[in-house]
Amino acid sequence: MDGSLDPLELRAWRALIETTALLRHRSDRRLTADSGLSGSDYPVLVTLHERGDEPVRSTELADLIGWEQSRLSHHLGRMERRGLIRRQAHRADSRGSEVHLTPEGREIFLRAAKAHSLAVRRLFADALTAAQLEALAEVMESLRAHLNEDT
Repeated sequence: MDGSLDPLELRAWRALIETTALLRHRSDRRLTADSGLSGSDYPVLVTLHERGDEPVRSTELADLIGWEQSRLSHHLGRMERRGLIRRQAHRADSRGSEVHLTPEGREIFLRAAKAHSLAVRRLFADALTAAQLEALAEVMESLRAHLNEDT
């Protein structure tokens, strides 16, 4: 084998890449129109919201959302200027920082989450049957597990 993909592998790969990009573009555009949040703001806010009042180290946050630390640092600066989050030196290790969701950030996130869920349903879930959703979830979980093993 010369390393090239067979037709089915290529079809599946292109469908994944092209559809994921289109879905992300459309959902990000809806999110911004509905709430003013960007598609980059949302995973940060979701993660912080899920932690409740517990702060998250910026290095852990980067790992949780799959970003490079430098990208996250720049983005957190923009979010901090907008009042969505605040950063402070880590309590036990002053070399690192902790990220906190502000009350304003939580309020904006909660408003955005309702509209975002409706958009995800319309753009994604409504297009698939329950069996297709189950199969897709299993495929993506298997792929994620494979990628996590191959680090």
